[in-house]
Amino acid sequence: MKRLLLILLFTATLSGCGYNTMQAQDEAVNAAWSEVLNQYQRRADLVPNLVNVVKGYASHEREVLTEVTEARARVGSLQVTPALINDEAAFAKFQAAQGEMTSALSRLLAVSERYPDLKANDSFRDLSAQLEGTENRITVARNRYITTVQRYNTTVRSFPNNLTAKLFSMAVKPNFTVENEKRLASPPKVEFEQAK
Repeated sequence: MKRLLLILLFTATLSGCGYNTMQAQDEAVNAAWSEVLNQYQRRADLVPNLVNVVKGYASHEREVLTEVTEARARVGSLQVTPALINDEAAFAKFQAAQGEMTSALSRLLAVSERYPDLKANDSFRDLSAQLEGTENRITVARNRYITTVQRYNTTVRSFPNNLTAKLFSMAVKPNFTVENEKRLASPPKVEFEQAK
């Protein structure tokens, strides 16, 4: 009977020290991360179609298309698991690969700006719109992930929750950084050549 009372007291203490909140927020982080991955997968699935359409209309821009294909291959070669958000080095590698993909896609969109006949093609225009929408969805999913991680990390680091977090090895989660994105995904430069 005494043991049962101790277990009940211990359980009540855990909920008072944020254990349940941390568990709920940890699940929210995992769900937000899954949505980020879902949007990146959507982009990875869309890119080969976009590249194939553009290849038909812009064979002279093979270098940009090759960069996009190679960036997509690097993204596809990464082992993406829910555990990735707990490994800072793997998370940084994932983020770098996604940044390279974003940069390559920016250059591809710059190509479409230089060649108006590409924009007139219905398939290219439709795929470009889908790609732009996908990039927006990625931004939204990443923002939700950032907010969710911030909420979780604040809970894990706040007293007395931090004591419970240490007891159950609940560490802060890594987050996306703006500096990596700025370095890897510079905005495209659009230059119009003058006709002679």
